[in-house]
Amino acid sequence: MTPLLWSRGEPATDWGALDHRSGGSSALLRLWRGFMGARCFVAVVLLLLQAVTFLLGQPLQPFAVAMCAGYLAVTLLGSRYAPFQPPIGVFGRSWIATIGIDLATFTALQTMQLGSINYTPLFALPVLMGAVLGTVAVGLGTTAAVTLLLLADAGWQALQHAGDPSPRFVQAALTGTGLFVVALLAHELARRLAREEATAQRNRSSAQMHAQVNDLVIETLSEGVLVIDAQGRVHAANPAADAILGQGLAAMALPFALDAHPAWQPLGLIAKNTFSRRTAQSKEVPVAQAQGAPREVRVRTRLTPAADGHADSLCVMFLQDLRELEARIRTEKLAAMGRMSAAVAHEIRNPLAAITQASALLNEDLLDPAHRKLTTMVQHNAQRLARIVDDVLDVARARQQRVLPLGEQVALDPAVREMTEEWVRQTQRQGVLLMLATGGRDVRFESEHLRRILVNLLDNAARYAGERDGSIQVSTSIDAQGKAHLQVWSDGAPLEPAVQRHLFEPFFSSESRSSGLGLFLCRELCERHGATIGYERRALSAAGPEGNEFFVSFAPAETRLAL
Repeated sequence: MTPLLWSRGEPATDWGALDHRSGGSSALLRLWRGFMGARCFVAVVLLLLQAVTFLLGQPLQPFAVAMCAGYLAVTLLGSRYAPFQPPIGVFGRSWIATIGIDLATFTALQTMQLGSINYTPLFALPVLMGAVLGTVAVGLGTTAAVTLLLLADAGWQALQHAGDPSPRFVQAALTGTGLFVVALLAHELARRLAREEATAQRNRSSAQMHAQVNDLVIETLSEGVLVIDAQGRVHAANPAADAILGQGLAAMALPFALDAHPAWQPLGLIAKNTFSRRTAQSKEVPVAQAQGAPREVRVRTRLTPAADGHADSLCVMFLQDLRELEARIRTEKLAAMGRMSAAVAHEIRNPLAAITQASALLNEDLLDPAHRKLTTMVQHNAQRLARIVDDVLDVARARQQRVLPLGEQVALDPAVREMTEEWVRQTQRQGVLLMLATGGRDVRFESEHLRRILVNLLDNAARYAGERDGSIQVSTSIDAQGKAHLQVWSDGAPLEPAVQRHLFEPFFSSESRSSGLGLFLCRELCERHGATIGYERRALSAAGPEGNEFFVSFAPAETRLAL
């Protein structure tokens, strides 16, 4: 690789290295086409000059006409087929097919002085081509060749004509000197042009890369972003802003006024204050939605720097849904509580083992049936607590998966009936309907885990359902693929879209007094047994009211599941 040359603090790059790095200069290619057109134009002018001199009464020069016509044909072919890979580095095919032919043609015309026409100015064309399209060696070599040809022509003319030859030599020397100056200046300007073009291409590529990265980051940003001018018009908005503000923002043509909807007027006021005070603003405002309750949004603004006063400044507004922010905080709390729950579970496991062992020993010495029944209850509940501790440790430690035994199956309809009736007796809840239709189908699920899921779903339904008969309905069914399902339906109010997105996340609840762990534990237990849990808003019949339904889809009982 050609080394970089440094001049006055700026890198001056050799043309060959510049060409290898940039893949060719479009500016040099344009100059090449310009010189090809200029050569054709000169050839046409030379041919016309021969015709004009003949019309003015001078004798026709057949050799000059033939040479000019041949030069025109060669230039036309050269403009179409001459090879060129900028810059011209050696005196090779590109130089011979263009500059070499020009020098030969102009030298022949100048030497013979056909038609009493001075052809010396034409040598500027090959000199400029060599200086602009070639390296320093090619440019100066071409100029030196032209100067030697002019001096040789002056010597030839001195031999052919009597008189003082010094004016001819002085004229040839001055012309050569001027051509050297022109060649050096043209080469320096052409080299600077190529260097600036290469720098511009690199900067443009870098700018395009940064623009693409910025667009990708803004598009995938969870925060909403609006770009607003001083007149309150929105020039850019990302998908997150549409999800937070709603009101058909994504379908609106940019730019549009921020106060196009009354719900956005508080945002327009914040942007106006940002421009008037020239400082960043931060505020929490309620934003009305097309459906559901208003959404609490945290708004932060920043001003872009302006080069010439305040006219070019833009306000970048960041929108953050407070409910999603709270959900992320709850997720962070889950990580902390997971570590704490593992430690607590370890502390609980040892007392539980002692209680179980003590009750077993006590049961051996008791004769009274009532006392033995009490110790049996203690053992049963201690074992139940031990299973809960195991479940907490499974989630907290994320221990390796295991295969459920084939015998861990439960008859769905009898189990659901027993668990629902037990829940009704304990809560004294009336109006619960049972509709069981799986026909004694077995599902792969632990009975205790199924109880915990059903109790959680019933507690959740009772919290929002009405008091009429059928306000809560528990049903089982089998779909066309033979998969068993459990549904718990209630006639509660519809859930907001933001609540639906986070239903099964830990510590997320629409009520401040709820821990938000019930549905999360249901989902964890379902995943352990290869089942899925979901939510939908639907009516049980065409004429019936809509309600909230949570459903569990069970894995087939005959399939071995890896956990």
